[in-house]
Amino acid sequence: MHIMEGFLPIEWAVFWTALSLPIVIWGFLRIRTLFTEHPEMKMSVAMAGAFIFVLSSLKLPSVTGSSSHPTGTGAATILHGVAITAVLSTIVLVFQALLLAHGGITTLGANIFSMGIAGPAVGWAAYKTMNKAKVGLVPTVFVVAFLANLATYITTALQLALAYPTAGSVLTSFTTFLGIFALTQIPLAVVEGVLFVMFFDYLARTRPDMLKGKLNLRKKNESTGPAVEG
Repeated sequence: MHIMEGFLPIEWAVFWTALSLPIVIWGFLRIRTLFTEHPEMKMSVAMAGAFIFVLSSLKLPSVTGSSSHPTGTGAATILHGVAITAVLSTIVLVFQALLLAHGGITTLGANIFSMGIAGPAVGWAAYKTMNKAKVGLVPTVFVVAFLANLATYITTALQLALAYPTAGSVLTSFTTFLGIFALTQIPLAVVEGVLFVMFFDYLARTRPDMLKGKLNLRKKNESTGPAVEG
């Protein structure tokens, strides 16, 4: 997903940075307010950031100028929303660009927009819709992680297509990039969805307080099946 250093024309690098910057600033303000009012949430935010860093560092080769990997934004999206996820993604992307040669500084705005904003925004919309419909933890978490991952790569494909249209056609270029990304990204999105289901299921059993009001959890005294008469 990360577009490498210097790959985007300067006008597109500036464009995506301008789109991303207000959301990141908003996210920093949200984090400051959250930590002031609820200092106990620092561990939850740090944990969500760790997921993003570890999973998004597991890169696989993909189209020229980019790579494929999980995004890890599902947990942050569910627990803290899009703005805070954008900040966590920004921190991770800066670290990876400077120390791991993964992504780049000139393409930072584009990478923030795809991984930290567009993907989480789609995941957040799915989360709010499914949570309102009282869908259970497992399908909700899976769909959020799956869609956040896929939306990130669809956005990256669009960014590359806009910068490098094929024979003047953005649509042709977009379709080509999508087809190449799909080979690795759909399986990765499924794996990421399963991973987050396992994590949130564990969290629901061991630390349900961290998910209070976030997901539709089964109550401990709720029957898991029909009663058997003796």
